[in-house]
Amino acid sequence: MSSSGPTLAQIEVTGIVLTIVAVITTSFRLFIRAQHKRLWIDDACAALGMIFNFMLLIVDCLYLQDYERYPQSTRVALYYMVAQFFYAVVWSSRLSILFTIVRLTVQRTFFRRSLMLTAIIFGLVWALLFSQLWWICEKKFPSWKTQPHPQCDLGRVVAITQMITDVLGDSILISAPFFLIYNIRLSRPQKVRVLSVFSASSITTIVSLVHAYYIFSGGGLKEVMAAVVEASTSLIVANLGVVVAFIFRLKAEEETPSHSEPIITFGSQPRKRFGDPLATTFVGAESTPIVLEDLSESRPRFPDMEKVTFNDREGKQANE
Repeated sequence: MSSSGPTLAQIEVTGIVLTIVAVITTSFRLFIRAQHKRLWIDDACAALGMIFNFMLLIVDCLYLQDYERYPQSTRVALYYMVAQFFYAVVWSSRLSILFTIVRLTVQRTFFRRSLMLTAIIFGLVWALLFSQLWWICEKKFPSWKTQPHPQCDLGRVVAITQMITDVLGDSILISAPFFLIYNIRLSRPQKVRVLSVFSASSITTIVSLVHAYYIFSGGGLKEVMAAVVEASTSLIVANLGVVVAFIFRLKAEEETPSHSEPIITFGSQPRKRFGDPLATTFVGAESTPIVLEDLSESRPRFPDMEKVTFNDREGKQANE
């Protein structure tokens, strides 16, 4: 292992801080969705990523600091758990973002089916990386297990595989929302707001490329630090869509009625809206993906007005 780079204490502090932030944002996301009864597959993936991230922190601390207490076989097992929990956090976070986009689509459309197929491909890529790690470390270079602080030299093959899968996966997560809102009536600032939330996946891409570079150049503590940062960053980015939408919704509710900018929410419950021509709802299978509501109306709304109007129309038709 290389002597240059971050210290063990620095890696632990970074891992603890980022994991706490990731757990807080995920818990807040789940609380919002549960409170409004909007939990779906994307929330399950985020919860799974949070569990794996917390387990990664615990195993990472044991692997970095307390490894001398354990026999050699336990040290090797700790390394394997660190490596596999890392993959679990990253790809469950990507699946969470992908299913967040899926719930914004319309049922039985080609675009929705394409995203579901992409989710299956993401799962296969996760399984491929999981298997590749075992094959490289067990079959090709098993000598690393005798080191006092064992760390498998993953080599160029793993680095290249991670670069390709990370770039392609994040590119899909960034480009899919562009196709989603292409035909939706939104002002330019609103489109920028929506796209900026999903484009945050580019942050994960940058961190993953740094991680792949350190794998390519020989690993060491720099590789461990990059893996810790990438895992927590991936989970934090996966929660941004829900958290940011909630913040904007609160901001819009606090402003005066004269404010004319719509509220944009992600993943609301399916419902039909009548009598409000300024509300645009795109209905999906499990949820109402995007709801744009204009709060600028200062006139009072009467619950029975729609029923009266509907009865009047029926009376006119009967007289004719």
